[in-house]
Parts: sequence; structure tokens; C-alpha cells
Amino acid sequence: QVQLVESGGGLVQAGSSLTISCRASQLTRDDYAIAWFRQVPGKEREGVACISSSGASSAYHGSVRGRFTVSRGSDKNTATLRMAILQPEDTAVYYCAAERLGGCRRHIPADDFGSWGQGTQVTVSP
Repeated sequence: QVQLVESGGGLVQAGSSLTISCRASQLTRDDYAIAWFRQVPGKEREGVACISSSGASSAYHGSVRGRFTVSRGSDKNTATLRMAILQPEDTAVYYCAAERLGGCRRHIPADDFGSWGQGTQVTVSP
């Protein structure tokens, strides 16, 4: 069972940048894709960004493309999401997820992922 722990959430002002991280344990294989999702109360979990197992390809939700950047550490067990030009509508709990997938589907469906972290709150004030 893959365990995922997110870190780095917090409160920032609109226009700021913030980087959140995800550390995966017990990744015995290097063929796991890692994705970031976000959720606000009353709405479905939304795929924000995904990076392939090799780190060579990624996918982004249209609302964050050009502002958010997903990357993986050299050991493949960490993933970071750098968020720039944050807006109040980016406020959500952000979750990382992992699954044995070679790559990411363009629309980053939550059903593709079986291992999830507990989430980290990101709040953007106006």
C-alpha cells in the first residue's frame, strides 16, 4: 500500500506563489504516476496536474495551465506542485494521489488513482 503525505499548504495573498509537496513511501516500483487534485466543500474532487512515472510528460487542468508546474524528485518518490499567480478560486484542500500508470490522461480522472494522501489546505485571500 502506497502511503502519501502532503506538506506545504497555507494562507497566501492573491497573486502570490506557493509550493506544495508530496512524499510517497513504499513505492517499490518506479512506474507510478503522481497527480494533484483539489476539492472544495460541495464540489467534486478536481484533477489539477499529473506527472508520468518517468517525469517526462504531464497534464494540467485548463484553469491552472501556465500557472502551476508539477515536477518529480530524482528519486521518483516525491512530487511538487508549484503554484503561481494564485487566485481566491484556487482555495481548496489539495491532495496528491499515485497509481501504477505509465502516463496521465488529459482530463486527470480521480478514478484512475487508488492511493491518496490526507490533503493540505491552501487558502488564497483576495
